[in-house]
Amino acid sequence: MRRYLWLSLISLALISVGCSRMGIGARSDSQIATDVQGKINGDNSLPDKQITINANNGVVTLSGNVSSDAARNQAASDAGQVQGVKTVINNLEVNPGATTAAQQQQQPEQQASNQPASAPEVSRPSPRRSTRSSRSHGSNNTSDSGLRTTVPANGATTATSADNMAGNNNQAPAEPTPPPPPQKVTIPSGTQIAIRLGQELNSETAQVGDVFHGSISTPIMVGDQMVVPTSADVEGRVVDVKSAGRFKGQSDLVLELSSLLMNGKRYSLSTNQWSKNGSSRGKATAAKVGGGAALGAILGGVFGGGKGAAIGAAAGAGAGTGVSAATKGQQIDLKPETVLNFQLQNAVAVIPGSTRQALNQ
Repeated sequence: MRRYLWLSLISLALISVGCSRMGIGARSDSQIATDVQGKINGDNSLPDKQITINANNGVVTLSGNVSSDAARNQAASDAGQVQGVKTVINNLEVNPGATTAAQQQQQPEQQASNQPASAPEVSRPSPRRSTRSSRSHGSNNTSDSGLRTTVPANGATTATSADNMAGNNNQAPAEPTPPPPPQKVTIPSGTQIAIRLGQELNSETAQVGDVFHGSISTPIMVGDQMVVPTSADVEGRVVDVKSAGRFKGQSDLVLELSSLLMNGKRYSLSTNQWSKNGSSRGKATAAKVGGGAALGAILGGVFGGGKGAAIGAAAGAGAGTGVSAATKGQQIDLKPETVLNFQLQNAVAVIPGSTRQALNQ
């Protein structure tokens, strides 16, 4: 009876460990995505609402177009405040033309208020009409009194000057000269690139060709100028992966960077390969099986004498084998926020990124 009680306790412990690893009770991806959408829609300071949200194991990806860098940062900040969000991958692109309808309606009103009022019309005498009056008056008199009605020579000049002043007042003010476009800066080959993973990579579940995301961990400098800030994002892919066997074998994981995403632009990268090998688990497996058998023999001897020791040894060996098979040897497991270092193989020309708050660091 006591032997069965001990076996039941061991089974319950294994089930509890398995449930904790599966993350029972965690929030679903659909719940997280819905809460992030509600958080962004309820933010009155964020004018851009057409943002696509994707959640996968607590990693939220934002995509779409926004009107400014401030809107891009605010959307990521709202997403990071939602319960259950581990990492925010900000793929939003800045498009200055993506203004809201309210802003488009305000532009004509602002232009109308800024336009100066037209100058009042200046009335002036007509030279022809004055000349005819003087001739008619002279023809009605039988005698010449010697009086002459003349038009001032500067009358037309005065009227023309008034017209020119009114025309100048109606002209729109000159627009300021736009600043020159930013110049590209070349990042030389051999530059070190430190990134921070935005998702988990495991040699047991990863496959060749899988794409992973992250962000710049340390700013990239060219001379005294910061070219790539920590707010820039990166993409990479799994070049090679091998999972460790159940009783022997060695795990292997090889990664490389492929793209740099900064200020809504994507730049292709060519870097060296980051790799890691796991140690063989053959000896560790044998030790666990032997240790389980020894523990079972001790318990069996205490509760049932010699016969109980034999039964306990067999049960202990089986339990040890089950634990080892479940772990499948030593796997390579890279958690989110892990910092990896790469080296640039080819020079790349980029437009320097603007400094803003890095996301989820």
